[in-house]
Order: sequence, then structure tokens, then C-alpha cells
Amino acid sequence: MTTAAFAPPFVQPAELQAALREQGYAVLSPQGVSDWLGVPLAQLEALHADWNDLPPDEYLKDGGRYRTRRHACFTVEGDSIVQAPHRAHWQPVEYNALHGGMQRWFAPMHEATVAQPAWQRLLQRLGEAASGMRGAAAAQPWFVEAHQFRIDTAGGIGRPTPEGAHRDGVDLVAVVLVGRSGIKGGETRVFEASGRRGERFTMTEPWTLLLLDDARVIHESTPIQPLEEGGAGWRDTLVVTCRAGAFQGD
Repeated sequence: MTTAAFAPPFVQPAELQAALREQGYAVLSPQGVSDWLGVPLAQLEALHADWNDLPPDEYLKDGGRYRTRRHACFTVEGDSIVQAPHRAHWQPVEYNALHGGMQRWFAPMHEATVAQPAWQRLLQRLGEAASGMRGAAAAQPWFVEAHQFRIDTAGGIGRPTPEGAHRDGVDLVAVVLVGRSGIKGGETRVFEASGRRGERFTMTEPWTLLLLDDARVIHESTPIQPLEEGGAGWRDTLVVTCRAGAFQGD
């Protein structure tokens, strides 16, 4: 496992759409995220308490107990954000060879969280980014799934992406580092889906944001281990996907 921490290739918020169009991904610093959303970092950090209350992921096919999570779905069109009735998360095996084809029912996100203005603003801006990436002249409906993850090292190793390098079968993928403690590893890797070029970096600052054009790039995060033998650590992330047309599985 690599322990090097290559710095993320941050862009300014004004450069985000161009970076997505030109290279298929863009990374914003925490301050860049705050500026892009028009939301103080303190309001975003206030959401982090939820990650201490995530139920276990009961569907891990590798037998691991290192992942806890919650899940929620929304439709986003311009300023309109509507939470969908709670539903299973489903992906085809073409996109997730390990867990594809399964109806996975995860615990829902807390109502108080999805009502927060900072959360609503994040979904609105991600919808705008998805529309801009696809060159939409006007707002269009996006079918959005949100996943709160904690990967821990209680068993010695945790795997943020046990399925390996992958695409998600959506339009836009947003990966937010919400926090990390007492770990090494967790390197982010982004590769061209139809080429050899790639980039690797480690997100270490809370509320660093990676945006991905899922049609053009594949991504993964390397396993994490505790900094000290016998120690415990964790890595908290928020993954939000935007898909045109319908939720996967509809």
C-alpha cells in the first residue's frame, strides 16, 4: 500500500465546468467548495455528526464489517429538490461486478439532515454542474442518489471501493471527503475510461470535493489501514450521483 499523499489538483470554482468538459473530472478545495456553494464551511461541517450514527452495510460480499452507510434519493430540477420515497440501491453487474444485480436496502438519511439549507444547496449545485457538463441550455430533472459512508480499520483494513476501479452507470459522480482520522492509504485514483492516462492523489482536508464525468472516467479509492498497529481509524465520505432519465433499476 502506498503511503505517499500526492496533493489534489485543485481548480477554482470558476474553472470547474471547463475542467469537467476538458478532462472529465475536477477537484475543489474545501474553501473552493464553500465559495462554490455560497455556504460557510462551518455549516457543512455541522453535517458531519451524522457519520457517527451510520448502521452497518449488511451486503458486503467480501465478508467485511468495515463499512457503515445511509442512503437517500431525490429529484433535482433547478431550484426544486424533492426527496423520493425510500428505495433500494441497485446497479447492474456491468458497473458493479461485486454487488451489481442486488436490491440493497440501506437505512435512510436523517430527515433533519436533508432539511438543512447546506444540504439543499449542495444538491442544487450538483444538479447545475450535471446540466452544465452535458451542455443543457436549461435545467433538466436529475435523479440523485446520496450515500453516507464510513470505512473503518477495526478489522485491520478497510476498503472504500471493494468493487475496484469502476464507473457507476450515471452522469455525474460527486465524492466528498467528510473527514479521516488515524489512517494511512485511501488514495483516490481517476483514469480515462477509454485510455491510459490517470491521476492519483489523496484527499485529506474535510469537504474536499471530486466531481467525475462517469461516462469518461473510472475511479477507485485504495484500502486504508490504521496508522499504528492495533489502532483504529476511519474515513468518512459522501457520494452523490446524478443520472438523467430515471433512477437505476426503474
